[in-house]
Amino acid sequence: MFHLKEHNTTVKTEVLAGMTTFLTMAYIVIVNPIILADAGVPFDQVFLATIISAVIGTLWMALFANYPIAIAPGMGLNAYFTSVVLASNGQLDYLTAFSAVFIAGLLFVILSLTPFREKLIQSIPENLKNGITAGIGLFIAFIGLRLSGIVVHHETNLVQLGELTSPPVLLALFGLLVTVILMTLNIYGSIFIGMILTGILAVFTGQLEFKGSLTQIPSLPEGILVWNPLQAFGDVVSHGLYGVVLAFLIVTLFDTTGTMIGVAKQAGLMKGNTLPRARQALLADSVATTVGSMFGTSPTSAYIESSSGVAVGGRTGLTTLTVAILFIVAAFFGPLVSTLSGVSAITAPALIIVGSLMIGVVKNIEWDSFDEAFPAFLIILTMPLTSSIATGIALGFITYPILKVVKGKGKQVPILLYVFAALFTYQILFLAH
Repeated sequence: MFHLKEHNTTVKTEVLAGMTTFLTMAYIVIVNPIILADAGVPFDQVFLATIISAVIGTLWMALFANYPIAIAPGMGLNAYFTSVVLASNGQLDYLTAFSAVFIAGLLFVILSLTPFREKLIQSIPENLKNGITAGIGLFIAFIGLRLSGIVVHHETNLVQLGELTSPPVLLALFGLLVTVILMTLNIYGSIFIGMILTGILAVFTGQLEFKGSLTQIPSLPEGILVWNPLQAFGDVVSHGLYGVVLAFLIVTLFDTTGTMIGVAKQAGLMKGNTLPRARQALLADSVATTVGSMFGTSPTSAYIESSSGVAVGGRTGLTTLTVAILFIVAAFFGPLVSTLSGVSAITAPALIIVGSLMIGVVKNIEWDSFDEAFPAFLIILTMPLTSSIATGIALGFITYPILKVVKGKGKQVPILLYVFAALFTYQILFLAH
């Protein structure tokens, strides 16, 4: 079913890759409810809604697209959702905000059913694709450094070296060193083994403690929140949430498209300039966003942490099927997942190492052609510095056609790039990002 021989992989490799991906992204089932709780959404509601949307999107990716790319509610989009509710000063409740997510999801499904998103992938120049992959690599490595405490906030310089002698940082450095050594020795499953060894040390050093019950029965205290498209559309119109819907749509579209391109290139799954089974893959996040909004969570996205599973050897949907099964199991182990997610030193080294693997594609960028190189460089630079994949892509999309026109090569630029350059300019100037 998953064409394992064709992709030169095995069941053992795929399952291990799925476990690795799950461990690096499991934090979302705890972090997402915490962020949305500020908007008034009950923790238990978001906890299960997060898992439902992740399972639906990831299963779709596994069974229909056969890709090792996991889906779950996106970081950044959840914070934006909360800010929209809080900024209304009580005029907007979370139910109405979920209506905006629901409409954005439906529009997303329609776009995914058309050839539009496939054409978008094909229209992105190769140098920009390489820039997106490298930018994501640098971004997730930076996330790993911040989560581990190796890099911390600084009032003047924004970032600085953390306290390397503190127990959490020492634990992260241990995990990083062990995993790097295993990778250098080409040990099978190096990243996953590194996580296990770090977790064991965390227990012995008192940084990982299991208290009370590790299980709980999942529940949806408010049931289904949004289900009627007409009522949801009416909420959007009556509250003038057009900009919110557009922001959700654009950010999710390019977050997911960029991540899919980055992970697919890392896994060697791109066929020239195209992504095979693109429509099935692109439907995964749009369906998950729609269903997730019905139960109570912000828009979903393809997860850059999927690249950790690819680094372990994941190449097919069996990897993501494993992720989906583990998310289902996690629904009954909320306290346990919460405990493991609280020790970022276990997963942070994996993100740093995967970043180093992904940034290697910079060698394929045409650095001798400034009009090709600078937009790619801008993507790589701004993704980690703005903490946004979509913003990095936006700046690359805006500068690429401008430089081509100046150089007299405007006709070589696909028309879609001009359209999105205009849309991104509007979004960056006038919408939340």
